[in-house]
Order: sequence, then structure tokens, then C-alpha cells
Amino acid sequence: MNKEDLKNKLTPLQFYVTQQNGTERPFENPYWDHEEPGIYVDIVSGEPLFSSLDKFDSGCGWPSFAKPIKKVITKVDKTHGMIRTEVRSEIADSHLGHVFTDGPKALGGLRYCINSASLRFIPLKDLEKEGYQEYLVLFKK
Repeated sequence: MNKEDLKNKLTPLQFYVTQQNGTERPFENPYWDHEEPGIYVDIVSGEPLFSSLDKFDSGCGWPSFAKPIKKVITKVDKTHGMIRTEVRSEIADSHLGHVFTDGPKALGGLRYCINSASLRFIPLKDLEKEGYQEYLVLFKK
């Protein structure tokens, strides 16, 4: 999808975050404290990214996950006078956020700090209807 089509599909904030490597404000985004079971997909491509089962409250004001459910791309980010590891979606190359090594040790030690504006949430009850039935297995005990 070209940039003009994306500008028409996405909100200005979603475009800014995913296409211009932006960041939304902490604690002022829909998923930072969201606890419903389901999966989070790339707002641009719909590719599955994270599960609510791997989400935890890091206190940072953005959704935090211990690990992705599918492959994501990481890149060195030297902007803003820092060296960080950027996280991007594999298919759409959307900017998602950053990954840090200060996550809970019991969950592997990583914290994927992700912008809500880069995500669309698919509730567990809608996974099959939305075409994500293969991810139902994640929620079976």
C-alpha cells in the first residue's frame, strides 16, 4: 500500500507512528492498560504481533509484551541521543516501538514497549471470525 493510500486508511496518529517512526503519549493510548484476552495485530497489514497472554504492566504508559507471537524486525535506533532497539513489523515494515532488556526475568527479561497506534486488537471471541483461528491454540489450557 502506498503512502497516500495509508494516509486515507489510517488516522493521523497511526500514520505518524507507523510510517514516520513517531511515538504516542504515554498513558494516553487505548492499550496501555487493556486486559481483555486476544491478539494484537499490525494496524497496517493485519499481521499478528503480540498476545494478551504475554502482556504485562511495566508502568511505562505503553503496552508492554514479553515476546512477539510472530517474527518482528529489530533495528538499531540512534535517534534522540540514545541507542535503542527499534521494533518493526515484518510484512508492512511499520514502526511499532522499541524493545528493552528490563522486562520481568520470569518472562524472559524483555520488554517490547509498543505504541497502541500501531496496533489493532482482535478479541479472543472474534479470532475465528476475523481469520485468526490458528491463534486460538495460544489460549487453550
